[in-house]
Amino acid sequence: MSFAKVNTDQQKEVAKRYGITALPTFIIFKEGHIISTVKGAELPQLSNAVRKVVAGAKPNDSGRFGQASGSGSGWFGVGLPKGYDDVTDQVDVRGLDLLNSDSDFGNARTLFDTNKPSALVNGKGKAISSGDNVKKDWVESDTDEQMMLFIPFQSTLKVHTLHITSLCPAGANAEEDDPPMRPKTVQLYTNRAHILGFEEAEDIPATQSIVFQPQDWDSTTGTAKFELRFVKFQNVSSLVVFVVDGEGDGEKVRIDRLRIIGETGEKRELGKLEKIGDEAGE
Repeated sequence: MSFAKVNTDQQKEVAKRYGITALPTFIIFKEGHIISTVKGAELPQLSNAVRKVVAGAKPNDSGRFGQASGSGSGWFGVGLPKGYDDVTDQVDVRGLDLLNSDSDFGNARTLFDTNKPSALVNGKGKAISSGDNVKKDWVESDTDEQMMLFIPFQSTLKVHTLHITSLCPAGANAEEDDPPMRPKTVQLYTNRAHILGFEEAEDIPATQSIVFQPQDWDSTTGTAKFELRFVKFQNVSSLVVFVVDGEGDGEKVRIDRLRIIGETGEKRELGKLEKIGDEAGE
C-alpha cells in the first residue's frame, strides 16, 4: 500500500474532481476504483478502512467493489459516484412502511439487507432453498404493479444517487406464469411525515420522477443507478418511493435491494419527523 498527499490549495482540480469538502479527507483506491472515503481526522474509521484493504477486499461479481465508501458496508450492485458515500445505514428501519407488498415475500427491511441477494447466489431470479424453507429475500407487489415505500432517516441527508436492484427471472429461469417486472416509473417525495396513499400521491407533485430504461440495468447484478437532481435532495429527513408501474405487461413488480448514496448531515431526534419547507407554514 502506498500513500500520497495532495495539497488542495495547489491542486484545486483534483479536489473538485473527488468532491473534497472537508480536511483532511482520505480516499483509498484499489485497481483504480475508490473503495473507501473517510472525511475528517477519524483515526478508528481510517484504521478500519486500511485493515480491510490489507486483508484483501475483493471486487464483487460485477467487477466493482463490495466494500462501502464511508460509514456504510455490504454488497453493492454498481459502483459509487466519486465523492459520495453509502448512507443506507442512516435508514431508521423501525419507521419503515411498505404498501401493497405480497406477504409471501420479504418486507420493507429486506430492501436494506446488506448481504448479496440470494438470487445472485443461487441463480438469477431464484430463491435459496433450505429444506422445506425458501428464503425469498426480495419484495413483490401484491394486487397490482404499484408499491409505496416510506423511508425515514436517523439524520438529515443529502441524497445524490439511488441504487435499485431487481432480479426478475428471465428465459429458462422464468418458471412463473406471470413473472414479476422491474420498476419502470418511480416517483420520489421528500420530507413527508408519513407514507402517502396511492390516490394521495397522484395529487401531489413529486420531488422527482424517474423512468428507467432497459439499458439502465446492469446485466450481471440487475442493478440500476439514478443520479438525482442533487439541489432538490438537500436536508432530506424522509423519502417516499412510489413505484408507479413496471417494465412490461405483467401485474407485479419486484425489488431486491435499495441503496442510498449521498452525504450525512445533522442527527435528528427520532420520533420527531418534521416536513421541511422554504417558508413557515409550508
